[in-house]
Amino acid sequence: MNIDIAGLPSERIVFETSPLAELGLALHALSEPGHHPGLHGWATATGSALEPDLADRLHEAEFLWRNTFSDVFMPFAGVRGGDGRTGATLAEDLDTLDRLDDERFVASALEFTCASLYGIGAPSPLSDPGMRARALDMAAARGPRQVEFTQQLLADPAPVRRWVRRLFEDCDEAFFADTWRRVQVQLVADARHKKDLLRRKGVGEALGAVSAALSLDESGSRISVDKMTEGSTTATDPSIGAGLTLIPSSFGWPHLMVLHAPGWRPVIHYPVHRPELPSPASVELLQLRMEALAHPLRMRLCRNLARSPYTTGELADSHSITAPEVSRHLSVLKKAGLVTTRRRGRYVLHQLDLTVVARLGSDFLEGVLR
Repeated sequence: MNIDIAGLPSERIVFETSPLAELGLALHALSEPGHHPGLHGWATATGSALEPDLADRLHEAEFLWRNTFSDVFMPFAGVRGGDGRTGATLAEDLDTLDRLDDERFVASALEFTCASLYGIGAPSPLSDPGMRARALDMAAARGPRQVEFTQQLLADPAPVRRWVRRLFEDCDEAFFADTWRRVQVQLVADARHKKDLLRRKGVGEALGAVSAALSLDESGSRISVDKMTEGSTTATDPSIGAGLTLIPSSFGWPHLMVLHAPGWRPVIHYPVHRPELPSPASVELLQLRMEALAHPLRMRLCRNLARSPYTTGELADSHSITAPEVSRHLSVLKKAGLVTTRRRGRYVLHQLDLTVVARLGSDFLEGVLR
């Protein structure tokens, strides 16, 4: 995924905190605790304390944050003529959400029905019969709650918008106000630190501090985001207020999300780094490791190398193949970072890196969730 920033002044790249965006990820963590094992205690305690009415309403609307993360949580990026600034409080963010026009609100709320068209600027289902039929058809494939929500939203967005705002306000009263007070200090400090890095050392250093999954090309004109999804956007479109916003999150890991809808200000929503969290493996490296292990002979070699160090000759004898053939397979495993090598006298010993292999499942899950 790429973001074009060619010619964008560094002062147009801003770090902000957003209560509404954080609420969205908190709701996601409640509905998908398996994605966030580090938040299991919070999710269990918060979920068990919810009043039944609020819990039921959250269940009704969870498709806004469970499988897709709706852009309604980042309305500051979509208000026409807006400045891309977030609110200091949830109420201010919700006021910005109220300023989002109906077409953009509806398109964002129905992302779960047209996610495959997200990056191409599809027509609004409010005005386009084809998109309306598609939205209803895709909602029907997901369940009766989604159908009812879609029908009501397309018939008259205003009552649904009021219902959504009230839902978020009730979440604030029930649990999020306390949660936000707890995490806000860390998020504000992180945003301030990244702003300082941007000012003193430039865009590349600031992006590197945000996530190892972000990189700036040599020309300084394009940001690459190491995700399994494809997409591109620009931060230099003057019609939507050129700029890029980066928002830290305490609830986000392992997700690194990029708002790249056409006509919206690009947003990178990133998890605040914590020492106990592993650095993400690149998608390319993950693919390299999985391909290296997919070969049946290399799998058998790994069985030996997991138990003790072996020389190339010993592996050749064990598997009745030539030493050069073993060397070729070892080269693939070493390139993928799965095998370590050390010398003992005149012998070169190879061994499987058990720590790296043990992380493969987690790396894969974090990669697909990123």
